[in-house]
Amino acid sequence: MARLYTDEQFPRIVVNLLRELGHDILTVQEAGKANQRIPDEEVLSFAIANNRAVLTINRSDFIRLHNLKPIHAGIIVCTEDLNRQRLATQIHEATTNTVALTNQLIRINRPSK
Repeated sequence: MARLYTDEQFPRIVVNLLRELGHDILTVQEAGKANQRIPDEEVLSFAIANNRAVLTINRSDFIRLHNLKPIHAGIIVCTEDLNRQRLATQIHEATTNTVALTNQLIRINRPSK
């Protein structure tokens, strides 16, 4: 399963659901970096140093970072989805269907109604 690092705003319930599916997830809070307003560049650098893909709902900033720094362990950008189970399932399917997350930008979009 995927080794992921979530930024500060990522929904905790989705983290728990993904862990139940077998993913290895470290949150910003668990890394001792909560409430520090850490710049996105540092979030990505920490993930790279720890060989983890970033998991975020901060789409625009991390898409920009991917374009500026395309060498990383992966970036998964998600559309905010209040159906947390659906979001976890989409992330799980996307990561298990991808051969390698390295240097990949994966977009998880909330289904249209």
